[in-house]
Amino acid sequence: MGRVRLIVIGGDAAGMSAASQARKRRGREDLEILAFERGDFTSYSACGIPYWIGGLVDGPDGLIARDPAAFREAGIEVRIRHRVTGIDLDARTVTVRDLAAGRDVREGFDELVYAAGATPVSPPWAQTPASGVFGVQTLGDGAAVHAWLDESPKPESAVVIGAGYIGVEMAEALVRRGLRVALVEKADQPMSTVDPDMGALVAESVRKLGIDLRTGVTVQGLETRNDRISAVVTDSGTLPADIVVLGLGVRPNTELASSAGLPLGDSGGLVPDLRQRVGEGVWAAGDCTEVLNLVSGRRMHVPLGTHANKQGRVAGINIGGGYATFPGVVGTGITKICDLEVARTGLTSREASVAGYEFVTATVESTNRAGYFPGAVPMTVKILAERDTGLLLGAQIVGKTEAAKRIDAFAVALWNRMTVTEMTALDLGYAPPYAPVWDPVLIAARKAGEALG
Repeated sequence: MGRVRLIVIGGDAAGMSAASQARKRRGREDLEILAFERGDFTSYSACGIPYWIGGLVDGPDGLIARDPAAFREAGIEVRIRHRVTGIDLDARTVTVRDLAAGRDVREGFDELVYAAGATPVSPPWAQTPASGVFGVQTLGDGAAVHAWLDESPKPESAVVIGAGYIGVEMAEALVRRGLRVALVEKADQPMSTVDPDMGALVAESVRKLGIDLRTGVTVQGLETRNDRISAVVTDSGTLPADIVVLGLGVRPNTELASSAGLPLGDSGGLVPDLRQRVGEGVWAAGDCTEVLNLVSGRRMHVPLGTHANKQGRVAGINIGGGYATFPGVVGTGITKICDLEVARTGLTSREASVAGYEFVTATVESTNRAGYFPGAVPMTVKILAERDTGLLLGAQIVGKTEAAKRIDAFAVALWNRMTVTEMTALDLGYAPPYAPVWDPVLIAARKAGEALG
């Protein structure tokens, strides 16, 4: 058998994890690896961009795990500023645009990893030639925001559109940079990934930070002056803006895959099998795919670096001759808004209803440490349990220091299909500096068990 050629589309978490794992298992004489990345960076933490902009971490170099030179030393050829424009599965070739040289090349492959990530949602009203409107999807985006904030005269007012994870984090980052910030959300609450009662706690904290949070508001357009952004027009008024940040979410970047004939799921993402295959010798991983939610049983689009790395690793192991599977997710997410921590796993009340569950909820107020210990601060924990079986369906936590990472206990319980009654017996760590004698996780589980009757 001759030398196999692997082409990777996408040079971030999923694609480079796949390439690295395949390289570990097959020598350079057996496997050639060529990766194409349309941007300027490889293997970086997009999740760290708001913290870089807010001045909490260094960037962009501090957010890069491995650069192209490091991959080349490991036997993986990476070509940045190369955008794949076509895939021919019958001919086993890809067409690639060299963005620097302005020319197209065609490259053959034996195995292909599609890890093209996701693209930001950008409504028609955001399509303006005026300067000052930004997404925060890539390190290049982060660098552009940094440059704009440092321009003279420096921006004084900002509008962030969309109050999900990125929107809330960017609003805080811009407050840290000294701007007046308005955060606009079409829904009735920020962070729609948690229930409304928990979202109300988030809204309170956002406003205490000095952010002008406006929920239930629809953006209608942008105003410009001298080719620069000047205001955001909404159905409840006009907001001045020297900079606008779009935090409207992302969608799977699968246009190429669809054009090549690869089937897509309801969300527009590729639907790989357990080993991340989407065709003969074709693999997919990361934000361009759908994943199975193990609680609802439904496929969904969950763009997170944790999943991308795991999926890429699974694909690379299989390409390299090993065996690995990616079973799915339970929907765990976490973020920080100033000193407020927000986390969720499993299903929200709305998601549980859509999935057809009958359930009970329990909400408890507790503290991160023993109440008498210095630094004890409150947290709110809410959980959902199936009415007949008592199975844990989901959990949400909003609190201060040391609150959100408790979501991991609920995530493990969901993964192992535990009931809330079983959870009350969990042997969790206890010491006054770290938890009350009854940890908030156990209190919530106990209260849910009582609600089952």
